[in-house]
Amino acid sequence: MGYSTTTEKFDEFLNSIGGEYNIYAPVDMEGMGRFSDTDSVRYEKIKSIADIEFVRKSDFSPKEVLLPITQTLFYFTEDSVKEPKISDKKILLFLRSCDIHAIKRLDQIYLKSGFEDIYYKELRQKVKLVLMECEHSFENCFCTSMNSNKTDEYNMFVRYRDGKVFVECRDECFGKYFENTETCDLKPEFVEENDINVNVPENVDESIIKSPVWKEYSSRCIACGRCNVVCGTCTCFSMQDIFYSQNKNAGERRRVWSSCEVDGYTDIAGGHSFRQDKGDRMRFKVLHKISDFKKRFGYNMCVGCGRCDDSCPEYISFSKCINKLSK
Repeated sequence: MGYSTTTEKFDEFLNSIGGEYNIYAPVDMEGMGRFSDTDSVRYEKIKSIADIEFVRKSDFSPKEVLLPITQTLFYFTEDSVKEPKISDKKILLFLRSCDIHAIKRLDQIYLKSGFEDIYYKELRQKVKLVLMECEHSFENCFCTSMNSNKTDEYNMFVRYRDGKVFVECRDECFGKYFENTETCDLKPEFVEENDINVNVPENVDESIIKSPVWKEYSSRCIACGRCNVVCGTCTCFSMQDIFYSQNKNAGERRRVWSSCEVDGYTDIAGGHSFRQDKGDRMRFKVLHKISDFKKRFGYNMCVGCGRCDDSCPEYISFSKCINKLSK
């Protein structure tokens, strides 16, 4: 069962829960795109349904809400260590089916791999998910090939059309706000096919690992790491110790997003570095997404959102790379 309401009434709902929740959704950021005259769609706090970008795919994934780009883990002095305070507010997060599947991958890595990351867990347990449907397949998406085009793992579903808001509440704590609202039959619509189809190879052996196909990316890739930054399932980070200028013995330790594609990521003590060649880095990333992760957990890491293809300045296509491996 669903509810049909007006934008004004739905905004009243958002205002009512605003004291308890920080509400994040994709927002059109004018003039913030790759070029001065282009926009960007990224996740920001919202107060009205009119703020939400329902039509365009977000350039960045919602993972930056759960896994901040820069996150202070603790502050330190000469004789003490203190963790930062975390907001008591819960999080209401608007996102699409593929991104809900991507969060499942983040949960697998940070919570279910034999060790729980306390910083991720503290934010994750505050989150409730609001499904946004895709009326059509976006450019470069291949979610149907990765079985991430559909989901039933959400707390609320919201459709915004022709000035009206349709709501499905699967969480009782939200349903009470719509008790006196007109009811209707409501089910989310999911993308059934994409323009791009990907055939993931079932068995990856030495012939693929040693294939000359990777040499192409040694010359094309510029190691910018943009594909990793926009990906909803990439989890690599580096650590930074920041020392304060007023007291060199005090500071903070930060976790900062990083990328397996950038120079220096695999540097180790003694000056050695793994995967110095950009083709080797591409191989590592691709096989992690479609083979290594699956061998360990039973499903692919990649969810087919296509953001890596959208963002690459060298027009390297992840989906075409996978199909090359299949051939």
